[in-house]
Amino acid sequence: MKDALIITNYFPPETGAASNRIFHLAEGLQKQNYSVSVITPLPNYPKGEIFDDYKGVFKNTSVENSITIHRLWIYASNSKNKLKRLIAMLSYSFSLIWFFMWHKLPNKVIVQSPPLLVAFTCMFFIRNKNRKLILNVSDLWPIAGLELGAFKKNFSYKLLERIERFNYKKADLVLGQSEEILAHITSIFPKKNTFLYRNFPDFDPPKLVEKPTNHRKIKMVYAGLLGIAQGIYKLCTELDYNNIQFHIYGAGAEKESIENLIATNPKLDIVYHGEITRSELHQALLHYDLTIIPLLNRIYGSVPSKIFEYGKLGLPMLYFGGGEGETVIKKHKLGWVVPSSDYKALNLQLSKIAITELNHRFKNQIQKTALKNFDFERQLHVLVKSL
Repeated sequence: MKDALIITNYFPPETGAASNRIFHLAEGLQKQNYSVSVITPLPNYPKGEIFDDYKGVFKNTSVENSITIHRLWIYASNSKNKLKRLIAMLSYSFSLIWFFMWHKLPNKVIVQSPPLLVAFTCMFFIRNKNRKLILNVSDLWPIAGLELGAFKKNFSYKLLERIERFNYKKADLVLGQSEEILAHITSIFPKKNTFLYRNFPDFDPPKLVEKPTNHRKIKMVYAGLLGIAQGIYKLCTELDYNNIQFHIYGAGAEKESIENLIATNPKLDIVYHGEITRSELHQALLHYDLTIIPLLNRIYGSVPSKIFEYGKLGLPMLYFGGGEGETVIKKHKLGWVVPSSDYKALNLQLSKIAITELNHRFKNQIQKTALKNFDFERQLHVLVKSL
């Protein structure tokens, strides 16, 4: 049996696309006859507080589903203050260095990026000619930060670019979630070994049951992080509710603002359901006509994993984020595409969608397409040959 270590910032019991993606990778490798271990911080995402079950400890090691998980200390924070965020990343980096000093590491290590500083810590301290370092790039930083307005092109940005290049240079193999990510990396290092590793979900698809669509309004749903990048609060204020009822699941920085908006504007047809487990969410989503996948600004390299997850659920999509995600939606005929941040075009498109279009036949077709093209097991099998 081969050994593999995964180093990540997010892992269950934390929720969200990042933790789900890494968990499925770890579980998939374990099923492919790998002995898998994971290093991750003490659970704290997305609230920025250590979960109750892990408070008061500096390190927790457990074995779950035959995977050994080392949870290390971190200064937990989700503050918008850049200094506090930097301290949080550095604290985890210091914990990693301490771990590296006292533990023997396997010859195959998969490092999640971003955060860039955490990835840099790994690429710098555990590089070894006999060790294969695999860098799993899910977003392009610092480019994404620049597009989101979090960075300016100054000395700090140039330093982050140097760190980014160092990470790519030291990686023996780079996994990228999009064609844009791989194109960016090979533009810097043309001979770098790369692998397109989409964020395909790993769960049993539900059987779709035909339901009447005799309600007047389209029941549209958003499920996920209520963060700045998604822009759900602004979306709530810009939507035309004549044709839709908007349902929201999730938590994040905009949660209170959205709740206050609903409380002070009862005429807005919005229902906030809070945060529920992933399995509960999958069941809930089957009762909606349409889902919206928004990004406030187009982020180069980003392809939301929701596309692949909702495909397996047979849920029609309205993509409102720009970039490569548009290509995936159009290519596989999963729904509709509207230019990012164009709310006039969004409302126009919503007014044109008839409730009768969102029928059982369309949902079945979406699910069949997803099962054929977004196959986690097939992708993992090809990946294992590259490791």
